[in-house]
Amino acid sequence: MKVTVLLGGDSPERDVSLASGMGIVEALKKRDHDVEPLDPSGRIGADAAKAHIAEAPPSELPDLPPGETIDWLRSPLLLDADAVFVGLHGGAGEDGTVQALLESVRANYTGTGVLGSALSMNKDRSKALFNEAGVQTAEHLLVQAGRGASLIDEVDQLFGFPVVVKPDNQGSSVGFSFVQEPGELIEAVERAAFYSSNVLVERYIAGREITVAILDGEPLPVVEIVPEGGIYDYKRKYTKGTSRYIVPAEIDSGLAERVQREALLAYHSICCRDYARADFRMDGSGEPYCLEVNTLPGMTGLSLVPMAAKAAGIDFEELVERICLMAHERGRSRTGG
Repeated sequence: MKVTVLLGGDSPERDVSLASGMGIVEALKKRDHDVEPLDPSGRIGADAAKAHIAEAPPSELPDLPPGETIDWLRSPLLLDADAVFVGLHGGAGEDGTVQALLESVRANYTGTGVLGSALSMNKDRSKALFNEAGVQTAEHLLVQAGRGASLIDEVDQLFGFPVVVKPDNQGSSVGFSFVQEPGELIEAVERAAFYSSNVLVERYIAGREITVAILDGEPLPVVEIVPEGGIYDYKRKYTKGTSRYIVPAEIDSGLAERVQREALLAYHSICCRDYARADFRMDGSGEPYCLEVNTLPGMTGLSLVPMAAKAAGIDFEELVERICLMAHERGRSRTGG
């Protein structure tokens, strides 16, 4: 199979995407596929295989030179591929924009389509759909920068402190803050607003961090994340040794089944396909709260989907091959081939 892996891009998660993408390239090569990387930003270099994820997201967003934003759509690497593995993270690579461009050239691409991608990257809308599907999620406010003291009063009255503040449309905990005191709130909102015009202020659920990966409509074993310091931020997601992972999670089997069931409900509520990952917080009484569904979860050495797949007896090479085959078969069905 001829596969092109989209990686890099121009979002704040570019480093994560390069690391994920090159891991996917190497895995597919080991399965004897003809694989090439393609960076929509046109800036992939020979050192991409040694991609390094910084301990914090960039303080300046990457910028593309004029005229290069869609040149990659004409690449034979894209047009001649049997399957295009979308290894982008964040921004246009994950919000449905790239998916729409791939649809326009009839590429057989992996992962969720245009609508589901857009919904998943809009945390406010996706949480509303989770609630409609019967999946519990933490209360939140959608705000913009510049609110001042009135915002502090509103948050205090609605659900109090501490709270979590994050951009409405980013992943990998980019722009994330854990706010314990009212006086820290405005600065946290301004920080998140650097990455998005809309910001979520969400009730903090004290308890355990768990996640459920979905592969081809089936939930994989539940993973528990135990981050150093209790907060699973950007650094603790991508710095080795700063988080501990327990898979399968050490929770009651009935609770594990409930979380897997709710992960599937959340997955279907926003029209996901192929694979995704639903993230939860579980409070002290064992009540799970779905935070978000990630339609392009990481594929790095510390990533949760490969970890869950391994626990289900699926190694990394088989995992990425199976995802590619889903896209390839979808294309064959569409053309009658």
